[in-house]
Amino acid sequence: MKDAHPTAIYLKEYREPDYWIPRTRLEFDLQDEVTTVTSTLTIERNKNAPEGAPLVLAGQALELVSLALNGQALAADQYRVDVESLTVFNVGQRNTLVCVTRIKPRENTSLEGLYRSRSMYCTQCEAEGFRKMTYYLDRPDVMSEFVTKITADKQQCPVLLSNGNLIDQGELANDRHYAVWHDPFKKPCYLFALVAGDLACVEDTFTTLSGRDVALRIFVEEKDLDKCDHALAALKNAMRWDEQVFGREYDLDVFMIVAVDDFNMGAMENKGLNIFNTSCVLAKPETTTDASFQRVEGVVAHEYFHNWSGNRVTCRDWFQLSLKEGFTVFRDQEFSAAMGSRTVKRVEDVTLLRTMQFAEDAGPMAHPVQPASFIEIANFYTLTIYEKGAEIVRMIHALLGPELFRRGADLYFARHDGKAVTIEDFVAAMAEVSGRDFSQFMRWYRQAGTPEVRVTGEYDSDHKTYRLTFQQSCRPTPEADTKLPYHIPIAMGLLGEAGSLPLRLRDRDDGTATHLVLEITEPSQTFVFTGLEEPPVPSLLRGFSAPVKLDYAYSRDDLMRLMSLDEDGFSRWDAAQKLATAVIHEVMAALASEPAPAVDERLIEALRALLNNERLDPAMVALMLRLPSEAYLAELATVIDVDSIHHARNRVERKIAQRLRDDFLAVYQKCDIDTEFRVDAQSVARRSLKNTALHYLMVNAKSQDVGLCRRQLTHAQNMTDELSALTAIVHCAKPSLADVRREVIDDFYRKWRHETLVMNSWFSVQASSPAPGTLESVRALTRHQAFDMMNPNKVRALISAFAMRNHINFHHKNGEGYQFLAQQVIRLNATNPQIAARLLTPLTKWRRYDETRQSLMKAQLQQIKAQEELSKDVYEVVTKALDNE
Repeated sequence: MKDAHPTAIYLKEYREPDYWIPRTRLEFDLQDEVTTVTSTLTIERNKNAPEGAPLVLAGQALELVSLALNGQALAADQYRVDVESLTVFNVGQRNTLVCVTRIKPRENTSLEGLYRSRSMYCTQCEAEGFRKMTYYLDRPDVMSEFVTKITADKQQCPVLLSNGNLIDQGELANDRHYAVWHDPFKKPCYLFALVAGDLACVEDTFTTLSGRDVALRIFVEEKDLDKCDHALAALKNAMRWDEQVFGREYDLDVFMIVAVDDFNMGAMENKGLNIFNTSCVLAKPETTTDASFQRVEGVVAHEYFHNWSGNRVTCRDWFQLSLKEGFTVFRDQEFSAAMGSRTVKRVEDVTLLRTMQFAEDAGPMAHPVQPASFIEIANFYTLTIYEKGAEIVRMIHALLGPELFRRGADLYFARHDGKAVTIEDFVAAMAEVSGRDFSQFMRWYRQAGTPEVRVTGEYDSDHKTYRLTFQQSCRPTPEADTKLPYHIPIAMGLLGEAGSLPLRLRDRDDGTATHLVLEITEPSQTFVFTGLEEPPVPSLLRGFSAPVKLDYAYSRDDLMRLMSLDEDGFSRWDAAQKLATAVIHEVMAALASEPAPAVDERLIEALRALLNNERLDPAMVALMLRLPSEAYLAELATVIDVDSIHHARNRVERKIAQRLRDDFLAVYQKCDIDTEFRVDAQSVARRSLKNTALHYLMVNAKSQDVGLCRRQLTHAQNMTDELSALTAIVHCAKPSLADVRREVIDDFYRKWRHETLVMNSWFSVQASSPAPGTLESVRALTRHQAFDMMNPNKVRALISAFAMRNHINFHHKNGEGYQFLAQQVIRLNATNPQIAARLLTPLTKWRRYDETRQSLMKAQLQQIKAQEELSKDVYEVVTKALDNE
């Protein structure tokens, strides 16, 4: 695509299609080399379409075999085929179009449309994969009732699945068989799914609120049957929770999940037949970490919740992607919080948002939650659409409260069931039930960037008042230089020396409340609190009530008060992060003139107090003990100094590990108890604190600590403990441990080489190691027999882990990390453009670095851009990254 630039698609140019497809019948004849697809479409002209408008259907990489309209084969001059569409002329008001195409699933490396994953046939149609199987109106506002017949060899594909309910099946000649599925609920084609293969099944039932029995089935390869129990339990919990919290009941006779190893995404919510990446459904203690158990639970719930927020009510166009994804992420976050620790879940979600989504907002690919334009929609499956979109829904929830929000959701589902709608329709339902005006709030959807809120406080001892002034702004992003003020809810409290103080706003007496939400709508606003006998410390943005960067000049003593006294768990954690960040920044500045600067004793003593406070939740203690990541510290910098961040953070971590070694050892020994493995909140918290202590013990790696770590690695009864021990050794960069590192890496491989998902973790641990020479190890691992460049999970585990999580090695000033990543992007561009484009993210941030690194990163982006036949996916990212250069 060197000489042909793809064109952008604009939200403002949306119009309904000239034709609708109320009914679709598909027949798939699956053969080893070629699959024949016969589509029979009921075509109806849109009443608003011009008379004589041609029917234009999307299609890619298809061999057209035959075409008939209303029972008559079409002559060559009655239609036109090009590389991306089929145009049929002289189409009447109501028609039947029969189209026969041939495709080659084995050769489909893009993993869109119909492809092979090992011996299994499967589909991925979101966003525009359906057009790779047959010609169709491949857009989300065209909703159709689907009937699907699948024919295949009975030995190779004994299981034949599609959306809806099974209505027919039977035997055919030549040891072939068929199955027919009917989905009675109209859906866009992106929700179509087909799976055929030799699969085993784990089955259960769920009785809905109205008393209907629903069959639950998870299909996997035979070897993975023992890894389905957790996903099945999560599914039943999600179904029950959605009935109780949102009043949503499942609507088909069966709900199915299929685990697929080759998959670009985490999972897909196809109506009644969810297709999952194996990493998001398979779990058992021996092979799965606590974090992965929680991810399985969250993703299973997310895809199930889509049955209403995405399927029954879907998107009018792809600019509305967050209508379904942001809302559903909010729903799955609330579910996970209900299943475990709400505070821990909130901290984890905010950490991802601050580290990754804020960076997205500050980069060349920044876009509003409701984008105004795109070139390739696959590039907009972003943290902005998902996580920031969820934060916007969370703000609506906070502004309305649970009862009104539920009424708004009920109205939204009732009003738009079976329709393709917009973000505005969702917000309108919330406005109607609450009487609120959301006009200004809609800027959250339409403006890109992360708002910044500067707060100043002033205590008046004579009048016993405290004045808080908020000033909001938002930096320019590619779509706009000037931003209008946002509607920002700031949850807050005030702390005195003994704890929370009552909040009395001037002209508004809130009595003895210790928590309230201020609504910031102007560029500058001031609030005055009265009746305060002492100068307070403000607790701001409790629960992370808005996705903003908040700046308040806390002293370190203020932060220690928040850490120890704040009633909000998130704010206690945030204070710990702020204190650690301030200390690391101080050490960064001192490193310029001294080799071993001091580390503020207040941080060390604050962490000692945490370690020895047995009243605190161990999971929260573990979170508060962890220093801010290098990625987060980088996002705080105007110019990212990779080496200074790395060395200063290491200096602080080593000092903490040294001074608190006995405390960490005591905590480790207390938590290291032999009990039956459970994934409940208490057990997960204990393992989390134990392995955080182990990490600190291995920072300085005394011989006895190495021995303790190796014992855990050898005797661990679960993957959480085993992988934590492996990581602690592999990430310890002491030269004296080189032989130990190599030995444990090899031993782990020999033990787990037959477990694909465990091998992915093995790749990631090595790729993210800060030890010198990691790039050479990563290069060698790309040639390892366990690595497969065609498998997205492997690419993410090795290449993405190195580029995204190993800042000191990826950003080495020799530029070899950048060159390595560019080579992989170029290689994948030809086979899997989606994955290639996602790998590019670290290079797109080149403007944030020093001149040397800027030059090296930009050179690799220019090399990628110069490639022949560049995919739309990669082209859009690389051109936006180099814009104005």
